[in-house]
Amino acid sequence: MGKGRPRAVEKGVLGQSSSVSLSGSLSIPPGPVYYPSEDEFKDPLEYIYRIRPEAEPYGICRIVPPKSWKPPFGLDLDSFTFPTKTQAIHQLQARPAACDSKTFDLEYNRFLDNHCGKKSKKRVVFEGEELDLCRLFNAAKRFGGYDKVVKEKKWGEVCRFVLSGRKVSECAKHVLCQLYREHLYDYEDYYNRLNHGVVRSCKRGMHGEKKGEHGVESLSSKRRRRNTDGEKVKVCKVEEKEEEFDQICEQCESGLHGEVMLLCDRCNKGWHIYCLAPPLKRIPPGNWYCLDCLNSDKDSFGFVPGKRFSLEAFRRVADRAKRKWFGSVSPSRMQIEKKFWEIVEGLVGEVEVKYGSDLDTSVYGSGFPRVNDKKPESVEDEIWDKYCASPWNLNNLPKLQGSMLRAVHHNIAGVMVPWLYVGMLFSSFCWHFEDHCFYSMNYLHWGEPKCWYSVPGSEAIAFEKVMRNCLPDLFDAQPDLLFQLVTMLNPSVLQENGVSVYSVLQEPGNFVITFPRSYHGGFNFGLNCAEAVNFAPADWLPHGGFGAELYQLYRKAAVLSHEELLCVVAKANDCDSKALPYLKKELHRIYAKEKNCREGLWSNGIIKSSPMSPKKCPEFVGTEEDPTCIICQQYLFLSAVVCCCRPSAFVCLEHCKHLCECKPNKHRLLYRHTLAELKQLVLLIDKYNFDETPQCRDLQRQLSCSDDSNALTKKVKGGHVSLAKLAEEWILRSSKIFQIPFSRDAYVNALKETEQFLWAGSEMDAVRAVAKNLIEAQNWAEGIKDCLYKIESWSCNRSHNLEKVDLEHVNNFLNLNPLPCIEPGHLKLKGYAEEAMILVQEIDSALSTSSKSSIPELEQLYSRACEVPIYVKEMEKLMARISALKVWVDNVKKCILEKCPAAIEVDVLYRLKSEMLELQVQLPEVEMLMDLLRQVESCQARCNEILNGPINLKNVEVLLQELESITVNIPELKLLRQYHGDAVSWISHFNDVHVNIHEREDQENVVDELQCILKQGLLLRIQVDELPLVEVELKKAYCRKEALKVFNARRTKMTLFSIQQLMEEAAMLRIEGEQLFVDVSGVLAAAMHWEERAAHIFATEAQMSDFEDVIRTSKDIHVILPSLDDVKDAISMAKSWLKNSKPFLGSSFPAAHPSCSLLKVEALKELVSQSKLLKISLEERTMIHSVLKNCLEWEHDSCSLLEEVDCLFNTNNIDNALINGLIPKIEHLVTMIESILETGLSLGFDFDEIPKLQNARSILQWCNKALSFCSVAPALPGIESLMENAEHLPVTCASSALCSSLIDGVKWLKKASEVIPVSCNGKICKLSDAEEVLSEVQRIKVSFPLMVGQLLKAIEKHKLWKEQILIFFGLKTEERSWSKLLQLKELGKDDAFSCCELDMVLSETEKVEKWKLHCMDIVGHPVGDVNSLLDALVKIKHTLDRSLYIYKKARGCNPRDPCIHCFSDIKDQELLTCSICKDCYHLQCLGATLGHQSDAKAYVCSYCQFIGSGSISRNGGALRFGGKRPELNMLIELLSDAEGLCVGIEERDVVQQLVELAIACKDCLTELTDFTLAYLNRDLSIISEKLTTALKAVEMAGVYYNHGNNRLELALARNSWRVRVNKLLEDSQKPLIQHIQKFLKEGLAISIPPEDHFWQKLTELKCIGLQWAENAKKVSMDSGALGLDEVCELITQGENLPVHFEKELKLLRARSMLYCICRKPYDQRAMIACDQCDEWYHFDCIKLSSEPKIYICPACKPHTGELSVLLSVNKERSTGAKYGEPQTPSPPHTESRRKNIEAKPSLKQMMPAAMDHGNILRYSDGIDCLFWRNRKPFRRVAKRRAEVESLSPFFHIQ
Repeated sequence: MGKGRPRAVEKGVLGQSSSVSLSGSLSIPPGPVYYPSEDEFKDPLEYIYRIRPEAEPYGICRIVPPKSWKPPFGLDLDSFTFPTKTQAIHQLQARPAACDSKTFDLEYNRFLDNHCGKKSKKRVVFEGEELDLCRLFNAAKRFGGYDKVVKEKKWGEVCRFVLSGRKVSECAKHVLCQLYREHLYDYEDYYNRLNHGVVRSCKRGMHGEKKGEHGVESLSSKRRRRNTDGEKVKVCKVEEKEEEFDQICEQCESGLHGEVMLLCDRCNKGWHIYCLAPPLKRIPPGNWYCLDCLNSDKDSFGFVPGKRFSLEAFRRVADRAKRKWFGSVSPSRMQIEKKFWEIVEGLVGEVEVKYGSDLDTSVYGSGFPRVNDKKPESVEDEIWDKYCASPWNLNNLPKLQGSMLRAVHHNIAGVMVPWLYVGMLFSSFCWHFEDHCFYSMNYLHWGEPKCWYSVPGSEAIAFEKVMRNCLPDLFDAQPDLLFQLVTMLNPSVLQENGVSVYSVLQEPGNFVITFPRSYHGGFNFGLNCAEAVNFAPADWLPHGGFGAELYQLYRKAAVLSHEELLCVVAKANDCDSKALPYLKKELHRIYAKEKNCREGLWSNGIIKSSPMSPKKCPEFVGTEEDPTCIICQQYLFLSAVVCCCRPSAFVCLEHCKHLCECKPNKHRLLYRHTLAELKQLVLLIDKYNFDETPQCRDLQRQLSCSDDSNALTKKVKGGHVSLAKLAEEWILRSSKIFQIPFSRDAYVNALKETEQFLWAGSEMDAVRAVAKNLIEAQNWAEGIKDCLYKIESWSCNRSHNLEKVDLEHVNNFLNLNPLPCIEPGHLKLKGYAEEAMILVQEIDSALSTSSKSSIPELEQLYSRACEVPIYVKEMEKLMARISALKVWVDNVKKCILEKCPAAIEVDVLYRLKSEMLELQVQLPEVEMLMDLLRQVESCQARCNEILNGPINLKNVEVLLQELESITVNIPELKLLRQYHGDAVSWISHFNDVHVNIHEREDQENVVDELQCILKQGLLLRIQVDELPLVEVELKKAYCRKEALKVFNARRTKMTLFSIQQLMEEAAMLRIEGEQLFVDVSGVLAAAMHWEERAAHIFATEAQMSDFEDVIRTSKDIHVILPSLDDVKDAISMAKSWLKNSKPFLGSSFPAAHPSCSLLKVEALKELVSQSKLLKISLEERTMIHSVLKNCLEWEHDSCSLLEEVDCLFNTNNIDNALINGLIPKIEHLVTMIESILETGLSLGFDFDEIPKLQNARSILQWCNKALSFCSVAPALPGIESLMENAEHLPVTCASSALCSSLIDGVKWLKKASEVIPVSCNGKICKLSDAEEVLSEVQRIKVSFPLMVGQLLKAIEKHKLWKEQILIFFGLKTEERSWSKLLQLKELGKDDAFSCCELDMVLSETEKVEKWKLHCMDIVGHPVGDVNSLLDALVKIKHTLDRSLYIYKKARGCNPRDPCIHCFSDIKDQELLTCSICKDCYHLQCLGATLGHQSDAKAYVCSYCQFIGSGSISRNGGALRFGGKRPELNMLIELLSDAEGLCVGIEERDVVQQLVELAIACKDCLTELTDFTLAYLNRDLSIISEKLTTALKAVEMAGVYYNHGNNRLELALARNSWRVRVNKLLEDSQKPLIQHIQKFLKEGLAISIPPEDHFWQKLTELKCIGLQWAENAKKVSMDSGALGLDEVCELITQGENLPVHFEKELKLLRARSMLYCICRKPYDQRAMIACDQCDEWYHFDCIKLSSEPKIYICPACKPHTGELSVLLSVNKERSTGAKYGEPQTPSPPHTESRRKNIEAKPSLKQMMPAAMDHGNILRYSDGIDCLFWRNRKPFRRVAKRRAEVESLSPFFHIQ
């Protein structure tokens, strides 16, 4: 099926990654990681510039900031909410293309109809459902097509695409393969050839559309196409001229350029081939469908918007997802990556995740601090401000110094403004590179890691190729797939195809940088939050140019204008020296491109041009929207082309030919800069670049060479003309215009001619200078005329609506010298100007400071100025002076007449005074104003006098009464009034508080009130007499407040000393007589008495009860007593001592506390020392001293025993005699230790000697066990157990002499036990190891005689076994027995040490066993039984003998005729002989019996039946070998492997015989197949006999020969084809042309030679039939051009052909029928049938304009008034019947329509259907209803038609 972008299916690349090891992704090399220092981290762009040469080849890198980099997270985690997208991870790669099944079905049916001559079946059923052929075709295409899927066994993957996640069985794979082979294999071949250009012709383009069911040509194609050679191809269509521009391109919305308009063959929408994305170079062959029709909305794939989440809700979703996949364990990176790619490749099932991606931080907030964002309370201001300004803050990165994006004014989301990403497990970002090939920086704020994969930009093309080859169906449906960010591909697939891929694992706090053009993608390991933004340092500029070209190719709208960015950056001049070379090179590129394009436009005839309107803010990019090209959608910053026929449509210079069909001189070039300005911009860079490089010098040379204007020429009628020559001629003509009086037309025409020069370079500067002079002269002359016109118009009308001419504007024209051109009105305008200048002088005089003009005089002067026709600006000054005077007078009068106090502000009076001085006027109101000001100043002086000194309350009151009525608001007076009010209010407040102050109980409130009053009084500006009294009352209130605390015991208590001080202070203030203070003195006396008693009990060391009584009496005294704490401490200490001593007192009774923990002796000693400090008398002191004495005695006894044990451990010399004495001594010491341990434990103390005694006991027991081994031969487990116990012995004791000797001895025992073969437990030691152990006996101090004897015996056995091995291998190979080798192997395992002889025996036995296993695998017999292998080989040998017998019998070499099935000639069994091949079979072998001898004579074996029937498929015959048949080459290889065996085995001899027999059978088979394949004659009986023999022999043989069997299958296929073709040709029925074509195609597939008899016969029939069919098609569509005789003759020829053409004969018979009164065959015109006679008439012949419900023709119901006319006409028709009657055979007469009312078609069926434009109607039920059905005999028809011709004006319609 043709596509918007035709593409071949390449088969050399892996189509799907499901077969790739998923672990391959873990072998991806890592990208570089950088750790910048603090200094390096200061400037991100500088650091990235430094690492770029090393990191860019990876396409990605990770940057780990210094430890000090810890930016706070800027978002409120509690209130942050965000939208998400739903990602179907299982469809990122393993998804079917979004193909529209209806479009596929349409194209598929067209293919079947046009190429196979058949129609598709209604349904294809698979797994109980209708099979979607579209999805099946795309799935096979994904994996490389049918052949590759079969070869690589990929039907399982194809099934997964088709069944959408259901389980795939082996049966389903096989069935799907067969269905594809049956229905889609031919279509795939056609599709591949079409896309590779093999199908060179376009049916619709070359011959028009195929006729439909009614024979009417389809008109769906309204375009002219070109074939693959580029030649124009005309399309037959109706009313072509009227529809020439009725199709509109969906991209550029233009109906022009119809010759390259490509229409979709389904929806009929149009696109120019240059408007497609990407564009096409020519019209594609075959049918073409747009992307909307190819892609189904149902199957379209993308990330669907999901729910909006809070961060907490999203965290719960993410945690559930992670637990679902990995449980509660923390998975490794390998596990997560493996699971992710399994999901992506569709191996797990449906998996959907949520991803909060592409969140605009200007809307949702940034994770980095920003100046205008709300600062979290937990973050310090300094930290927040630091990271707000950090250059690594992604909000600042794009606008840093050195970034090209600094010039971008507007905030582009994702580019200038960061995007936020909140991810979860498996949420992904698919393969893509950044917009405009920008750099990108991604920062992971927090959460789980993010896994990145990257392909460097240098391998971007290779990456795209692999993607297209691996996912061909997706790219066919969506050519711009990589722009959509919805597709993943396993990186291991890229690696296998030679594309470098790198991986980076981004941890929280890390930056990831991606470089320009580097494809990258990845996924998240769990919940995390990241932020990303683009940036563009200077080295990005070349990549940005590439990105702009890519957008233009794919018709994608750009984010910004690359050309505008370059120009703005160059003009800004803020680039450093590193950026200038990149900027200059890119500027030179666009300059050269622009120059070539503009010069090309001029050469092609576009001479109109004009500059674009300037931008308001040219220093920024994107402030104003530039127009875009309607073809490629790119911004038109530098230039554009527009036409007057489409003023709103713009195109770039590359697409100017596609704008419209107007001539080039109608087009206009719009430009923002001339080429000279662009070149100057390039040269401007050189001024800033002081480091000249060879590249810079080359660019300068190119610039200088490009200025050759003489080279720019174009054709004219007289030859060629250059742009420079035209410019010179124009300058000469224009110079003469200045010398004649001004004529606007001359100037306009001259300037219009300059449009073809101004866009050019500096060579046109002379033209620009002259054009500038022309413009200035034109503006000057038109300005003069305009001024005169306005002056004269105002003078005539004197209307205020008319605008006056400004005097300055007029002077600008008059002062110009020299005059630009000749304009007569210049002198007249000068006279008007001089008159206005006189008036200006008078106004200046009136406004001067010396003038004393009154208001009326000034008003009169102003009215004179208004009458002058020229506007002078001094009028405004005059009017302003008059207005100011009037306002001032009104304000002064208001101030003087005011009566309210303080109503006038002082500032108002002074402002009026200053205005008076400025206006310089002499008015009566001046003196009145000055009197009021003097009064105010006097009042201010008096107030200041009082304010500057101490203020007395009475003096203030007197002054305020005097100045009460003044109307001016004086600040000083207002301040005095405020001070007076404050003092009066304070005095009143104090008097209220002082009443009954000593009787109040809330003295705390009294203190607060008096403090507040005192504080306010000190702040008063006016002195008051009550202030000292307030201080005294405050002291008394303090004293009462403290006295009340004595009786408030529940809250606090006062100390005894405080109460004494309180009473002394009350006496000083003379308030001790108050009742409150009397009560306090009583409390003081009680406290003093208690203190005296406490001192007494301390002195006498009383009992515990006395101390407790003193505590009880203290509770009634509400005073803090000094001795109370000492009493409590004494009691507390005594009780604490008693508590601590209680466990020790109980230990004196052994059974009292059996469950208590052990006591410490040191704690007991501490208690004894503490008892001396007690101040209370206790009897427990004596008991504690007794317990301490018992403990000290036990410690002494245990130390003595330990010294005796140490003496034993230090024993050095150990001989046999000593060993016998040591054992009893050790046992005695163990008994004593156990006794003293029992005593010590009964005391209940934790003695240090107890662990020592326990260790000594365990060591003694171990030594006793080790000494016991000297008299026995212990087993290895016992020795190992003793060694394990030795490891747990105390280090100090184990290092003693006795223990050390015993440990060495036990170690030797272990070594000796390990080397003895009997006890080695599978580990075989060497003989040298045993001898070495034996030699170590002399070193150890303890002897083990029994073990030494065992070691010597093992060495002797090994030597005996080795001698047997040498004898065995000394024999010849054939003498060596396999059983003997096995016996030696088992003996060696038991008795031998490790040696080369043992290894050799094991190796040789393993070789033989492997060979036998391999042989069993080849033969297919179960493993384990040795005899079964030999029996299987013998059985195969017998089959080969029988197979060879069959070959020899065919040659006549074997006269004996046994049963060919069992090869037995038993006499008592009945034989059955095949009547064809003469082979015999036992009835029992066939499994059936024949009842009659006659049946036996007619018997034909299954092999002869198969060969003779020509069947394609066959089941196994009676002779088929039942088991697995090994391949001959494998047997030969097996025999070769057996040559290296060291022993003789019987199976090898049998395999040798098998190979010899199989080679003999192979030679016989080759001879037969070579003969049959070379046979070409008609007689098939000759090769049938040979094929039967070969088939029997092959099925009988138990060995398989691949090449020979394949050739036999080919020979059988050719024989089957010949038999079926022979049956087709000899059949009584004629073959259809479709059958012939099918057999020819089948013969081509099996390579039937062209010389073959049957091939030549079929080719001949095909040529004859197709020649007649082509002629028949032309005649059936000629609309009656050919005569009926010739048509009938053609029908006769078709009926006599040896090939049957049913469809073409039906069309010809329809062509032979004539209709209506016009006697024409059926054509495309609308027709209607009479409801009585069923005769058909054309609408236009019977003058019908619309369809009636019921129609009766005039022949059936004529008007009575016309009967005579009818009769005459009938007579005339009858007499001339022979002349007018056509020679067409009459159709059979049918019954009346009224009798067959059920068969009557509906009105809709009878009414011809509307054609494409509503002007052609077609009968819906097919052409059959037009030429045989419901017809009358010819004479009846002819008669009625004759009548109709005369009655046409009188038709009757019901």
